[in-house]
Amino acid sequence: MNPTVKHVLGAAAAIAIGALAPLATAASPAAASAGAHCARAEQDVWDSGPSRTVAARGCTIPSQEHRWYTVEIDTLVERHYKGESVEAGVDRSTTVHGRTIRCLGHTSGDGAGTVDWFGCPPV
Repeated sequence: MNPTVKHVLGAAAAIAIGALAPLATAASPAAASAGAHCARAEQDVWDSGPSRTVAARGCTIPSQEHRWYTVEIDTLVERHYKGESVEAGVDRSTTVHGRTIRCLGHTSGDGAGTVDWFGCPPV
C-alpha cells in the first residue's frame, strides 16, 4: 500500500476514535446515576451555606440502587436561618422552581411519604 494512503487512513482512524471518545466518557456518568423526581422539597440554608440534606415529598425513585441520584424537584423551598442553629429562627424563605440536584442517597419509610435525600453538594 502506498505510504500516503496509509497516512491518510491512519489520520482518518485517529480522528474517528478521537470523535467517539468524548461520547463514551459522557455516557458513563449518565449510566451511573439514576433519575428521580420530587414534587416539593425543603432545604435549610445556614450562614455557612446550604444544608447537605433535602426533605422531599411526592417522589418517584428508581428501584435499583445507584451511587449518585439526579433529583429533579418541581418546587424547592429554601429556609434561610439567621445563624447556624434552628433556635436563631428563620430569616426568610425563598422558592425555586425546576431545580436539579445530585445526592448520594436517600432514606424513606416513615409512612408520611417523605424522602430524606442526603449527601447533596451545593448547586
